[in-house]
Amino acid sequence: MSSVSSSVRRIAATVLAAGAVVGAAALPAAAHDGDRHHQRPRVEISRVQADSPGRDDRTNRSLNNEWVEITNTTRDAINLRGWTMRDSDGNRYRFDNVRINSRATIRIHTGQGRDTRTDLFQDRRNYVWDNNSDTATLRDDRGRTVDTATWGRRR
Repeated sequence: MSSVSSSVRRIAATVLAAGAVVGAAALPAAAHDGDRHHQRPRVEISRVQADSPGRDDRTNRSLNNEWVEITNTTRDAINLRGWTMRDSDGNRYRFDNVRINSRATIRIHTGQGRDTRTDLFQDRRNYVWDNNSDTATLRDDRGRTVDTATWGRRR
């Protein structure tokens, strides 16, 4: 009988130890999984000026008063080469070798101009963003959606 009870004790100890290992491994995974859904994107669409102030007369000045700002929320600079920004109609802007510094913001204007560290230009002659409703979608160089901004009601 003593060999049966010692076997039962060994089995019980093994089951308890296995349960402790599984429980310890599951806790950090569950906590991390919950945090992942609440993290802000590394680069986000921070502001949109879809309705250019004044008359929509398609002058370069009016086109450049329509813009989207993106902000790097991290402590590290990020290269946006190959990233894209699109509207609901499929108009696409592709970033070249653009580096956005830590905690910096870049404004992407619709019209023509000379790119700087803080302002980029799509070099378009027509408006991109619908004044009443649209969605700006920012995707990384692998085509994964990084952030979106939607305004107004979709038709």
